[in-house]
Amino acid sequence: MASGNSEAERTGRALSSLLGILSLLIGGAAAAAESQRPEPGEEGPALAASYGVRIADPAPDRSEGEGPFDELVVSNVMLINGEGAPPMGPVDIRVSGSRIMRIDSAGAVEPGAEARVLDGTGMYALPGFVDAHAHIGTIGQGLTGPLTPPEYIFKLWLGHGITTVREVGAGMGLSWTLALKKRSAAGDITAPRLVVHSMFPGSAITDPEDARDWVRRVNRKGADGVKLRGGRGEALEAVMDETQKLGMGTSHHHDQTAVYKVNALTSARMGLDSMEHWYGLPEALFEDRTIQDYPPDYNYSDEQWRFGQAGRLWQQAAAPGSDHWNAVRDELLALDFTLVPTFTIYEANRDVARARDAEWHADYTWPGLKRFFLPDPRLHGSYHFDWTTADEVAWRENFRLWMQFVNDYKNQGGRVAAGSDAGFIFKLFGFGYIRELEMLQEAGFHPLEVIQAATLNGAELVGLEDEVGSIVPGKRADIVLVTENPVRNFKVLYGTGHMKLDREAGELVRVGGVSYTIKDGIVFDARALLADVRAMVREEAAREAADAE
Repeated sequence: MASGNSEAERTGRALSSLLGILSLLIGGAAAAAESQRPEPGEEGPALAASYGVRIADPAPDRSEGEGPFDELVVSNVMLINGEGAPPMGPVDIRVSGSRIMRIDSAGAVEPGAEARVLDGTGMYALPGFVDAHAHIGTIGQGLTGPLTPPEYIFKLWLGHGITTVREVGAGMGLSWTLALKKRSAAGDITAPRLVVHSMFPGSAITDPEDARDWVRRVNRKGADGVKLRGGRGEALEAVMDETQKLGMGTSHHHDQTAVYKVNALTSARMGLDSMEHWYGLPEALFEDRTIQDYPPDYNYSDEQWRFGQAGRLWQQAAAPGSDHWNAVRDELLALDFTLVPTFTIYEANRDVARARDAEWHADYTWPGLKRFFLPDPRLHGSYHFDWTTADEVAWRENFRLWMQFVNDYKNQGGRVAAGSDAGFIFKLFGFGYIRELEMLQEAGFHPLEVIQAATLNGAELVGLEDEVGSIVPGKRADIVLVTENPVRNFKVLYGTGHMKLDREAGELVRVGGVSYTIKDGIVFDARALLADVRAMVREEAAREAADAE
């Protein structure tokens, strides 16, 4: 057999490629000289260049949306304010420019002669949603085709009522991402407002003073916070200390290569704001071990091993309601810690077919993103190489225990925020976020608690609770309007709507879908935004077909 053509060698090369990508993404190239390090915050573009991936073009100037207006009245609408109050109304919501001015009983005050009146009869108004864990694409997807354009992602977000996004990582580069943040804040592009965390390059920086310098430099550029993912404990502690001095936020995916030293509890003690997903929490709950029970032939660089065994981790933790469970929970509560579970991004692990075959993929998923989702050892999150019934069963039990902790934490007064991590593992921007709301309800949250997690809790996490997160006078006019009651059924928020049988007519109908998303007083037709997305997907598919001829 010719050299380099065996299955083992091909697999080895693929795994080496994956390991190289992951090491750069999380800073695993610790041996790199200082002079070879990318500019702080620009590690993503350096990675893209090394793999010949072209960063996506910026979003075009805004051509959608009306306003803001001197006077905008959303009339005769049912109000869900996001602070936990039940639906009430009908009311009239009065907006001037980008701010909510007052809320009156419907018809109590006549709108001015020049007012823009948006008839909300039969609609429900909710605060704009906050996606507390999101990415504007990923470099790895560039190995399967052109990267998803930010315009495509932004319209999917706004089309599902998401008006604020915490971008955790700025993988396309901090400068690139901050430019989009500035244009969004000015209303120059069709996009949610952005809160930007720059990814700390993990074990590439081991010296605490170097870590502090890195934080200061991304702070001077304008980063709102720092995303952590593994690394040396001393450097991570320095990052936590420096971010607190500078008033920056912190988020942490507790990478399994370092969680034995820094878990969710130890990082919370350092001052971490939020843990992402759930890594690091079961480890803090260990009672009869200090390291996960890895099989002897386990290989972290093979992602089926990584995620397959992760699905057996919660069963190694302290039992729900035990003294140790309660002690960890109570200490996190005392530290005002936030959980961002992103249940949705791991859903495929308990039911691959459901996630892979979701109905929206046909019309809304970018062609290159569809390929990125499929099993491929080169790509992060594309790991269902030989996923078994046993794997899915284990993950269902994982979810049961994980959800129990999150619900318990919420019930004791802890903050839980909704995040999607979409763009990986069959999860699509916008659609994946609505699924997260459903999964929070599955975890035991009342629908009003879910909405609070998706709005006010997310706003508190990013430090914008005085600006957004609820519909009250004085806050920014971020409002979602939907023709069905989401408290009854979150499925009505999907861009594809909710299918049900009209018994009187004897036919299946689609209801719901967000009608309007208002961000900073600018009124976007959500259905038109999603129609734009469908057209973009068709055009990209046609371009690929033409190139293949």
